[in-house]
Amino acid sequence: MAQTEPLPKPTYISLQQLQKHNKRGDAWISIDGKIYDVSKWSNHHPGGELPLLNLAGQDVTDAFLAFHPPTAYKHLDNFFTGHYLRDYAVSEVSRDYRSLFSELTKMGLFEDKGHGVLFLLSLISVMFCFSVYGVLFSDSKVVHVLCGGLMGFLWIQSGWIGHDSGHYTVMKDKKWNRFVQILSGNVLAGISIEWWKWNHNAHHIACNSLDFDPDLQHLPFFVVSSKFFTSLTSCFYGRKMNFDSFARFLVSYQHWSYYPVMCFARLNLFAQSFFLLLSNRKVPNRKMELLGLLLFWTWYPLLVSCLPNWGERVLFVIASFSVTGIQHVQFTLNHFSASVYVGPPTAHDWFEKQASGTLDVKCSSWMDWFHGGLQFQVEHHLFPRLPRCNLRKISPLVKDLCKKHNLPYTCVSFWKANVLTIQTLRNAALQARDLTKPVPRNLVWEAVNTHG
Repeated sequence: MAQTEPLPKPTYISLQQLQKHNKRGDAWISIDGKIYDVSKWSNHHPGGELPLLNLAGQDVTDAFLAFHPPTAYKHLDNFFTGHYLRDYAVSEVSRDYRSLFSELTKMGLFEDKGHGVLFLLSLISVMFCFSVYGVLFSDSKVVHVLCGGLMGFLWIQSGWIGHDSGHYTVMKDKKWNRFVQILSGNVLAGISIEWWKWNHNAHHIACNSLDFDPDLQHLPFFVVSSKFFTSLTSCFYGRKMNFDSFARFLVSYQHWSYYPVMCFARLNLFAQSFFLLLSNRKVPNRKMELLGLLLFWTWYPLLVSCLPNWGERVLFVIASFSVTGIQHVQFTLNHFSASVYVGPPTAHDWFEKQASGTLDVKCSSWMDWFHGGLQFQVEHHLFPRLPRCNLRKISPLVKDLCKKHNLPYTCVSFWKANVLTIQTLRNAALQARDLTKPVPRNLVWEAVNTHG
């Protein structure tokens, strides 16, 4: 009788040994105590290279669970090193988080996507037709301004679809999902969906890290912490965020400039989209992305040009940008006033970091369409693949889990969220005015702030 060869004994490495493999070209991760080498895979990772590099050298079980469908597990064997983590342990918070995740999976909540996308696409089509019709067939200036506002509202709703489709498949298959992404992001809104995914994935992984989370890096216009005054280096953009005299001047009045800047924040997204697509960085579907932007920059200027004079054209653009500025305010409310930190994200306290770095907005269920799921930001950050129609259902469960482990679960009204954001900006602005902390001279700054 043929003897079978004995299975090789598993080899174990310590957490300290794992932590040494934390850079490009040498990136190892642990999932459920098994060690995987994702060095070569990082360039092909659908979520981009940064999430893997930012968490390399750590046990990333909770983050992997949050961002990947169960089918992703079957691909892990291709990267298994044969090593196991010797001192692998699961905290009480992580154990409860994984238990809740399993519960939600059994309830089918990750697959139950409702009919919101079809409704939104229909609504967007109607709004687009009304806006175009008003521009082409009405002579009223008021109607033209209202059409501009309607276009801004269309951009908000298309933004929610782009956000959802970037986290999970909103259509029946990936090809249709990709079509909806390009349509809602690039074609209708002029924003590259690949730029959004690159930016947004980094934000989710490094939630509220001042030097790793791009959603907090808005110098010279805004800072949420005086820690920016030391000119931190952005590990996302790969450059130093200089807090010079010009930045100090703008930041000193940021609580006044916040809403006006939000009205035109879309210009930054337009620019960032082109910066990425025209860069040397690897971008999937680059040609399709550029084609989508080309279509936007064809139909939108053409529509504006159909207005009778430059005055109405300017008003139309201002109206569309100002209305969609509401969405930019919503993006910042969830994080600007929450807890921040400096340094790379850590995976061992995944739940804790997501809970402390986010803020929910209290609202009635009939207002869910307005917030696009962002009103349940804590829930969304913990379960990013969960369709937004189910976020309200799991809110009590997440709140109870936070309470059990004495973790923050902040939920305030939309008004209060605005107040907290302005207070955060004001506090940083007043600190920026402290002339005892000199920065390079700026004549504008001195002219405005020197007295006597």
